[in-house]
Amino acid sequence: MSVARPTGNDVTTVGDLRSTRRALRDERVRVARWRRLVRARLELAVASATLPDALGEQATDALPVLAENDLPTHIELVVALRAGLSDGGVDLIEPLRDLDRRLARYAETVDEALVRTTEAYICTLATDPAATLRTLDGAPDPR
Repeated sequence: MSVARPTGNDVTTVGDLRSTRRALRDERVRVARWRRLVRARLELAVASATLPDALGEQATDALPVLAENDLPTHIELVVALRAGLSDGGVDLIEPLRDLDRRLARYAETVDEALVRTTEAYICTLATDPAATLRTLDGAPDPR
């Protein structure tokens, strides 16, 4: 799906403005999801490069005996964390950071376009309140 690009007076009807706003809101949701995925992948890359200490070595006396049944071994955790990563993922850190920065800039652009489109929508409704009725199916055009 391509992003609607309101520029100048290209989008003037209430229906067009609504469609553009809907497309921009949907795009904002997609960008946010991609950023979450990139950040999660970045966190995995960093974590695989700088593994935390093993669990259960210092707190065993303070925990119930049965807690050990649920405690995964350090090897299990490391294998799960590094699964599918080449060289522990260190080589991915900078490219992922770059992707996140680019996605952040793109998200700002989408947000700015949404603000501009919303302002145009409000101005259109303020100057012509009946415009919203003309977008309904079968509504007569009073012009």
